[in-house]
Amino acid sequence: MNPMRNPFAAAAAALALAACGPQTPDSPEAAQAPSASAVADAAREAVRPGAPGELDPLFEQAAREFNVPANLLKAVSFTETRWQMWPGLTEFEGMAPAYGVMALRGEQLARGAALAGVSEAQARTDVLANLRAGAALLSAEAEALMVDRASLGDWAPAVARFSGITHTDAQAEYVHHDVFATLRKGVVAQSAEGTVTASIMPTEVQAKFAMPSLRALAAGPDYAEAVWRPSGNYGERPAGTDISMIIIHTCESSYASCWSWLVNPDSGVSAHYVVKEDGSEISQLVSEEKRGWHIGATYDCKLNSNVDCGLTGTSVNHFSVGIEHGGSASQTSFPAGQIEASAKLSCDISRDRTILRDSYHIVAHGKLQPATRTDPGPNWPWASYLSKVQAYCTSDIIVDTNNANNDAAVAKFSASANWTKTSSTSGSYGGDYYYASVQGITDTAVFSFYLPAAATKSIEAWWTAGTNRSASAPFVIFNAAGTKLGTVNVNQQAGGSQWNALGSFSFQAGWNTVQVSRWTSSGTVVIADAIRVR
Repeated sequence: MNPMRNPFAAAAAALALAACGPQTPDSPEAAQAPSASAVADAAREAVRPGAPGELDPLFEQAAREFNVPANLLKAVSFTETRWQMWPGLTEFEGMAPAYGVMALRGEQLARGAALAGVSEAQARTDVLANLRAGAALLSAEAEALMVDRASLGDWAPAVARFSGITHTDAQAEYVHHDVFATLRKGVVAQSAEGTVTASIMPTEVQAKFAMPSLRALAAGPDYAEAVWRPSGNYGERPAGTDISMIIIHTCESSYASCWSWLVNPDSGVSAHYVVKEDGSEISQLVSEEKRGWHIGATYDCKLNSNVDCGLTGTSVNHFSVGIEHGGSASQTSFPAGQIEASAKLSCDISRDRTILRDSYHIVAHGKLQPATRTDPGPNWPWASYLSKVQAYCTSDIIVDTNNANNDAAVAKFSASANWTKTSSTSGSYGGDYYYASVQGITDTAVFSFYLPAAATKSIEAWWTAGTNRSASAPFVIFNAAGTKLGTVNVNQQAGGSQWNALGSFSFQAGWNTVQVSRWTSSGTVVIADAIRVR
């Protein structure tokens, strides 16, 4: 039996029972409730267990009292907190902490509590009081906008105002791709004991709200699977900085709220990446080369098992890449899709920046800033996360000129004493590289990689660009038998500090090589920095 069937069937039964009980006259669910089989077929998402008791009756009570569609109230709550009680943690200075299953914060919390006739303390800590405050807020927004309460789609502008998001595209994403997508898709949540705590039956509805911008979003400059939403909140890394850590954060807000806050020039904060709750989207906000403003701590190696003590006293932002995640450090668990997407991203960053893939270099925000932060919280699955990062990276081989960065079992570099090691040009792979003057001699720099079996592999090369580089630097590819497979001439005056494709070649089992030749007629020097075998 499909394990997803039980919660859906239970939820369908709950819907059937609810249909026999009191209904609000304006409730759209009664008219649009799908059949039990449709529920089983259409609901696609089951959330992690751990919701605070049975929520469905409380949602119904709050919705009925303030004449708000119950499913809409549930969908907003699901988008904000995945139906978990948030305790009010801070991630970004200037953004008030969020409380309860409705993630009420700041003035919104005070206004909602007043509208619901409860204290702010109750709205922060009591589930029903928090739901009633959220429902009262939604109702007030609907009243102000003169929403037709009987039309579920008409509630979209009220949902946008409830979100507190001011960025136009983020508002549209929140309304269409989060709240109303949840209504259409349906969700079922279970307690730790396996009983249904909250559910939304799939409902065909369209939000009456401006769609997200149709302009094509560019891919992230460092991670092609991310969408590029550039933030102006960044600075330059100090010259010669070695990017050596990845910092894992949670936003203490939804994905759309998070990235829109981090691109807001008034927020004064940023991160390089934000990963959506279900892993379906990643935003890149700051180039990895730049200094993001994602952690307010100077490094203290005593907090990190006395690793990299030479960095003690240095701003962690100087040498790290920050990944935010939609959600809260208080979560009981993290969605599998989010963990997978994040691990794949961390693999890519660590591979490109030569960051060690261990718990000392892929680090929790709270670990390095324990006085004021706890994210990503005690339930971030560190062991499986790091294993996934390693697994995503094992298929590639990177050969660096610094053999300390190489896995000696599969990668090694060698060059004669005629080649000079330097780090004079920034942007090299692993912090340094080799160069040699152009001459008509056989004196190659050799990148060697081991394959256990014959395979066709794509070869990429990394170099630092400069005007004194050869415009036709030869990369010569040999198989393990010493047979030349091809020569690729590249212009090293351009394409610096990035992977550049040389082509695909059929290699043999054993040690194959990519050699940088000095035998070329143009330019003054050739560069050997790193290759990647994919």
